[in-house]
Amino acid sequence: MVTDAGRPNQRTRTRKDLLQAASRLMKQGRRPTLEEVAAEALVSRATAYRYFPRLDTLLIEAPLEGAVPDPSDLFSDASSDDPVERLERVDAALADMISANEQSLRLMLATSLQGSVNGGRSDVPSRQNRRTALIEAALAPARNQFTPAGLKALTKSLTLIIGTESMVVLKDVLQLDEEEGRKVRRWAIRALVDAARKSSSSDNA
Repeated sequence: MVTDAGRPNQRTRTRKDLLQAASRLMKQGRRPTLEEVAAEALVSRATAYRYFPRLDTLLIEAPLEGAVPDPSDLFSDASSDDPVERLERVDAALADMISANEQSLRLMLATSLQGSVNGGRSDVPSRQNRRTALIEAALAPARNQFTPAGLKALTKSLTLIIGTESMVVLKDVLQLDEEEGRKVRRWAIRALVDAARKSSSSDNA
């Protein structure tokens, strides 16, 4: 059995292993137990329980694990190095994924929020961060356009615009349709990239 070494990257990896294990078992057409998921992921039941005290939470999120495209696949045929164009590709891919899995994503978000209200563990991640890897891959060819600090701030800021939470705000709060929401996200993406470029130019002046 492998154990959680306590490092942030290892904790994220362990959580991902559990989700992937549950997804594999669910594809067999059955509802696995936490013990079965733990065994499939090669971790102890106690470790699995630390990450997912409620089996339903694990089974809600598991089908989403393979729904987000891999960065290498998303950009395999990309010819442009322009960060805005590449970020728009990320936005389009995640928007398609969200549209196809909206109910599951809303349930995942609800269970995550409920867990925080009930005092979830602070030493394990409550959500799997899938969008950051895509954003980093989109910005990678243009890294020299930004200072390290500017690139870091831009990456974090973009996670607020691209993803499930953005969908909830645009659709539920602002009551925008998908096309209007897309325009708002694209405007914000361009504005953030421009702001990061200007900040980097000012820092280097």
